[in-house]
Amino acid sequence: MGNIDTATFGTGCFWCTEAIFQRLKGVAKVISGYSGGNTPKPTYEEVCSGTTGYAEACQIMYDPSVISFEELLKVFWQTHDPTTLNRQGNDVGTQYRSVIFYHNEEQEKEAQHYKDALQQSGAWDKPIVTSIEPYKSFFSAENYHQNYYNDNPRQMYCQYVIKPKLEKFEKAFKDKLK
Repeated sequence: MGNIDTATFGTGCFWCTEAIFQRLKGVAKVISGYSGGNTPKPTYEEVCSGTTGYAEACQIMYDPSVISFEELLKVFWQTHDPTTLNRQGNDVGTQYRSVIFYHNEEQEKEAQHYKDALQQSGAWDKPIVTSIEPYKSFFSAENYHQNYYNDNPRQMYCQYVIKPKLEKFEKAFKDKLK
């Protein structure tokens, strides 16, 4: 890998987000964790309370010479529902919000442009509620959350929630897979 850049996305449960982005060419590493809050070193239990301001998020380290931030945004928008406020499927609470944490002005512009274009296109029946927030900090989740799907493919959540999302993603982005 050449230069490495970072994108930080929240699409609901970080196990789903991690499993998807790990499979993209040009992605060097994906870390599940927490972003968007103010408490130092939050725990999973604290974040799940919905009172910390954190979202479950993934930090995605990628090589922009192989995959662009715009391509990552395309995956972001197509692999979750950006029209449900503080919810993805059965996961409910501010910690499951749809959010892009931008690391620089260029990421902010690209994220906002993509969101506006999607909204104007009518791709979704309801308004897009994804927030675009400045990146402040990121705290890695506990070790048992890392590489969750790959380490636990037979777990019920993985079978019934993550696997169908992965199958849909792999079909739509087959030319971008490792």
